[in-house]
Amino acid sequence: MTITHHPQDRIAAQPIGYWTRETANLVIGALRTALAEENLTQPHWWILNHIAASPDTWQRTTLTEKLAPYDDQNTDFNAVYDDLTTRGWLTETNGALTLTEAGEAGRQRAHTRNAKVHTRMREGIDDTTYAATINTLRRLTANLGGNSELP
Repeated sequence: MTITHHPQDRIAAQPIGYWTRETANLVIGALRTALAEENLTQPHWWILNHIAASPDTWQRTTLTEKLAPYDDQNTDFNAVYDDLTTRGWLTETNGALTLTEAGEAGRQRAHTRNAKVHTRMREGIDDTTYAATINTLRRLTANLGGNSELP
């Protein structure tokens, strides 16, 4: 896809709030659509990834506390854990959460779908430009008193 080129002064005068909201809405929408193909929500995805990275270390309460600040859907996290358990993707032993083989396979399928969104999103944007964009957004966040650390 091509975009219209404008002089730098015109681009620099653009409202950052508009562009960050527009981009966030489109990125989140595309990722949610990709996950929905696997009957997953973003909270499903977050849970699967955290458990895969640290099996047998997360419990429902501690993982929910970590993930809840990112949730904009008023998610009932216990319902998500229950759904993953019912699917046979997640087990709990003494409160510790672990993915099953089916859960890891589902996570990998979802990862492949999300990777396609990321590839489409980053078309025409090299790593240097992408990193500069992220660092600019981090600086804007820090300047306004927010947390600029990586999630």
